[in-house]
Parts: sequence; C-alpha cells; structure tokens
Amino acid sequence: MAANEIHVDDVGTKFNLTIKDDNGNVVDISTASNYDIIFRKPDGTILTKDAVFITDGSDGKIRYTTVAGDLDQYGKWSIQAFIDFGSTEWYTDVSPFTVYKNIGC
Repeated sequence: MAANEIHVDDVGTKFNLTIKDDNGNVVDISTASNYDIIFRKPDGTILTKDAVFITDGSDGKIRYTTVAGDLDQYGKWSIQAFIDFGSTEWYTDVSPFTVYKNIGC
C-alpha cells in the first residue's frame, strides 16, 4: 500500500527539490559550497537541514530525508532551498505542503 500523505512523526520521508533559475532552467549546483533545505512549521518555527545531492548536483537535485522529531506538527508547512556558491547565494521559491494527523491523535 502506497502512502499519498505526509504524517506527523513520519521518519524516512524524502523531500526532493530541483533547483531552477527564473526561466525554469535547471541550475548546475555541483560546485555549491553549501545547500540546505529550510522548513517552516505551522507554528512559524524554522528548521534548517543539510541537503545532499541526489546524483552529482549537475542536475540541480537535492534531498533531505526526515529523522525522528522533524515532522512534529500537523498543518501547513513551507519548504525552500538555500544554495551558496561562495560568491553568490540565493533562495528558491517557497512551496507549501501539508503534514496530516494520525488516527488517534
């Protein structure tokens, strides 16, 4: 059975982001010195996590996989990537997602 939703206390949920420029073109981030995925929880708390390349970064793809304690609130969340090339740094667009309650909570 496949899950279609993200739930409170899920561990191992993969958040995959593809970094694109203003024109929608994939950005080669293989030379970036730092790349984070930033989450804003429903209560406004910010959670910044180190991302990893899914391949080698030339395809603009990064990932964060949740651990215990990450998804600790239900409701509307936001996600955004931060990329640092040393001489330049920038943030991606913000995207919303929902974390759902579990039965009995």
